[in-house]
Amino acid sequence: MTLALVASAFALAAWLCVLVAPYQPHRVRERLEADADGSDDDLGTVTAIVPARNEAELIGRTIAALAQQGRGLAVVVVDDQSSDDTRGAAERALGALKGDALKGDGLIFAENKSVPFSVPFLTLRVVDGRPLPDGWAGKLWALEQGLAVADRPHVLLLDADIELAPRTIPALLAKLRERDATLVSLMAELKCETFWERLLSPAFVFFFKLLYPFARSNDAAKATAAAAGGCMLVRTDVLRQIGGFAAIRGALIDDCTLAAALKRQRPPIWLGLTHSVRSLRAYPTLGDFWSMVARSAFTQLRYSSWLLLLATALMIVTLLVPVAGIVVGAALADWRLALTAGAAWLAIAAAYWPVVSFYRLPSAWAAALPLAGALFLAMTWSSAIGYWRGTRARWKARDYGRSAG
Repeated sequence: MTLALVASAFALAAWLCVLVAPYQPHRVRERLEADADGSDDDLGTVTAIVPARNEAELIGRTIAALAQQGRGLAVVVVDDQSSDDTRGAAERALGALKGDALKGDGLIFAENKSVPFSVPFLTLRVVDGRPLPDGWAGKLWALEQGLAVADRPHVLLLDADIELAPRTIPALLAKLRERDATLVSLMAELKCETFWERLLSPAFVFFFKLLYPFARSNDAAKATAAAAGGCMLVRTDVLRQIGGFAAIRGALIDDCTLAAALKRQRPPIWLGLTHSVRSLRAYPTLGDFWSMVARSAFTQLRYSSWLLLLATALMIVTLLVPVAGIVVGAALADWRLALTAGAAWLAIAAAYWPVVSFYRLPSAWAAALPLAGALFLAMTWSSAIGYWRGTRARWKARDYGRSAG
């Protein structure tokens, strides 16, 4: 029992360190929300690039939300070799907006001959993506093709499954100007409706924040750099200075890799949480979430078996030992072990609670982090096993072998 007591004490100390760390990685202080009551904004400096591969089901909602951001936004959808009707869905979405504009509010439709479709709010251009070259990740290749036709000072890199609340882009622009930043990014609010989403979505955000404390990433003097790939506003000139997306062409964790390159070139960058950027992607089953995490989990550990073993040991000691310690301590009437393990579990819940609250879940969900952590650990091992078998990652019906990138 001495070993269990020592491990429980270590877990308690580790979580207390998280709670008192200067940069407070568990907190949700870095926030940015859209101002829905603001005036009509001119977005003539922004091109939104939307890489889309087999997104016919969701792309319409993404485009409809872009039309509510302000005036003059340019949108480039890169149809990345889709096997569904992604292009048609994007064009139909603009057609619906055009019809609404012609029918009401006295808005005048003006055709822009340089792009296929336009409405008073935005212009849309759909680019047919070319085949994926060797050494490129699919999303980055699509973004590179979008960047080639972008000619404005700012580019918004937006996933095709992201829905923005009205006037989110003006809020991003204001933050970028306020901070004189190169990159401003918002982590999308993940769906949190099914049991598995409630168990894993907030935990995914929490572990990301522990790996990349937002306050450190937002500090120009610190090397830490992170971004959320679903929604990133970038200065076009700095992006081109680093060589565009070709500079990170093979990266699977593309958002943080891009953030690091941009921060080295011209700090600062800024990353925050929001309810104004919502992911439309559902992960109703454990398998759905597993596939999403396992595609890059071992990449996060730089494909290192030693880091995998270290991460495994830390996860077991800091998350699972406290739960086991309570059970074993109570069963053997070893109250010193039970109380120490219980205090560690309370510290876990206290650290996790701000993210649970952000996701509007009952406080009791904060106690579920050990279970979520065990599942994420299993997903990481699944990712490692796939790598050892020769597949670095699989996503959107593309396999990235160990020699890719």
